[in-house]
Amino acid sequence: MKNTILKLSMFLLLTVGMGACTQETQNRIGRSIQNWTGTNGVLEVYAGEKLVKRFIKIDKLSTASGTKDGNMSRPYRFGYGYLDANLNGVVDAGEKKVYFEFSDYSTNYIFFENPN
Repeated sequence: MKNTILKLSMFLLLTVGMGACTQETQNRIGRSIQNWTGTNGVLEVYAGEKLVKRFIKIDKLSTASGTKDGNMSRPYRFGYGYLDANLNGVVDAGEKKVYFEFSDYSTNYIFFENPN
């Protein structure tokens, strides 16, 4: 009984605390939870209408931020994933996990959670 009351009290405290946060703070907490749990993301890069690169099994994309300019966002994103060299959507032998960056301004891309 005491354990149940303690759990309920903690839940209520967390709920009230989240309600007091701004929307941006709630979004950051939600993203950090998602980043902690991970996703099965896919990043596809296009040249016009043609798919030219695909990265799979991405746990998160991060927006670069500066350190000396007040943590302002930089115009590129980065992450880690497997380069799907043959564009078949599966990590094959020889396909390794790589670091990648891409520009928000000049890169045509789609990022989504793999439905499979």
